[in-house]
Amino acid sequence: MDTLQQLKDEFTYEYNVTKNFFDKYPEGENNYAPHEKSMKMISLVTHIATIFGWPVVILNTSELDVTEAQADKIENKAQLKSVLDQEYKASLSALEQASESDIEPNWALTMNGQKLMEWTKYGAIRHGLNQISHHRAQLGVYYRLLNIPVPASYGPSADDQGL
Repeated sequence: MDTLQQLKDEFTYEYNVTKNFFDKYPEGENNYAPHEKSMKMISLVTHIATIFGWPVVILNTSELDVTEAQADKIENKAQLKSVLDQEYKASLSALEQASESDIEPNWALTMNGQKLMEWTKYGAIRHGLNQISHHRAQLGVYYRLLNIPVPASYGPSADDQGL
């Protein structure tokens, strides 16, 4: 089984779905949140876009301290789409250059030096893919509440079907 090819295929699929979501991003709604405990929409989409850069970090390090991680400041749809494209292209390149043995070592997520989670590098990349779909689903709820048509993810959405 070619694990890296499967990761690249899934990564590309998630990128294309996310691009469709970001195409619908509403200018002027950066500070929208459906609840006081919810992220502001701009923070949510920034997080989604930067997750696409995780494979580069995972493949080139043994851990990441989240207190040291910094995200690009995104203020509009054009910047959002640009960051998504940059992160995707960099990570896809890293995955294309990797070998199966590169995804076997362990990788950790830490905070102030304390280990929060640890996976194989394969597992960490898979976790990133899960995070993308999770947070994109949250974005779909934001869109629904703002009456923005929700794009398809894993089959047609109600909006695609005219429901």
